[in-house]
Amino acid sequence: MRRSAPTLALFLTLTGLTGLTGLTACTAPDTEPPSAPTGLTAQAGSATSVHVMWNAAADRDGVTHYQVFQGERLARELPAEKTMVDITGLAPQTGYSFTVRARDAAGNLSEAAPAAPVTTPAAKAEDRTPPTAPAATTAGATGPRSARVSWTPSTDDTGVTAYDVYQGGTRIHTAGPGDSATTLTGLRPDTVYTFTVRARDGADNSSPDGPSVDVSTPPASGDGPGTAPADLTATASPGAVTLAWTAPDTGRPTAEYELYVNGRPTTVIQFGAGAVPVGRVEHRLTVAEPTGTEWAVKLRARLPDGNWGAFSAERRITLVA
Repeated sequence: MRRSAPTLALFLTLTGLTGLTGLTACTAPDTEPPSAPTGLTAQAGSATSVHVMWNAAADRDGVTHYQVFQGERLARELPAEKTMVDITGLAPQTGYSFTVRARDAAGNLSEAAPAAPVTTPAAKAEDRTPPTAPAATTAGATGPRSARVSWTPSTDDTGVTAYDVYQGGTRIHTAGPGDSATTLTGLRPDTVYTFTVRARDGADNSSPDGPSVDVSTPPASGDGPGTAPADLTATASPGAVTLAWTAPDTGRPTAEYELYVNGRPTTVIQFGAGAVPVGRVEHRLTVAEPTGTEWAVKLRARLPDGNWGAFSAERRITLVA
């Protein structure tokens, strides 16, 4: 079991024992690194970009960031909720090698994941024609937390370089140009998903969506963690409303929340890289509605699988000037 990073020293003074006074003890420092990331892949998204993906670390590893290396050079550092990134500014027709390391709150770095090699395709000047959309899409659940998605190949004047799988308008996976199927993991049991696939060419032109396909994952034994933000509070002050809630335990820090006011979606609250809160979350809204306006507010979190989670409890407030 991993030791937590030290936060404060614990001082114990033993009295009544001869020769044992003023004894001080403190928690041992965390020197155990996380496990190396698994499932690393790298796909050329265009002549100058590569899409790198990997599996999320287990909760017990306490990972707070991932470091993506291009060869020996640190290319990007990402918060733990991000398990994919586009590396841009590359050269056409060039071979690259990418690795990923996990970092925990104490700064311990994991071993590097096995390197993922990739070669960018040749550049195509003034390519503004997107590929055709995949003509057909099929999918089926392969378990409570996974599904297999298949599609028919697209065509393009310069060649397809990648297929992107979307769920609810959010890209959750990228497959290679020669793939016509992929397995999606990290899904939730007893949940309905709607998947679409888009083709992408070497100039980063994306096709329209292929036909959407619904998949229902079966229930799993045992209850998993809830997805609803907990303990929502809403406080009105002159010209503002302050919301506070406890983030759901989704396995990764949550960067997006959808806010509903009086039963309608109003805005998506987003936290940028490096500023994603864990535990208790607070957000201040500026309002222009007149004094006495009544609001009923609730929100839900974007889950790692691209879906929205369950709603929080609803809170009613009256705006003040």
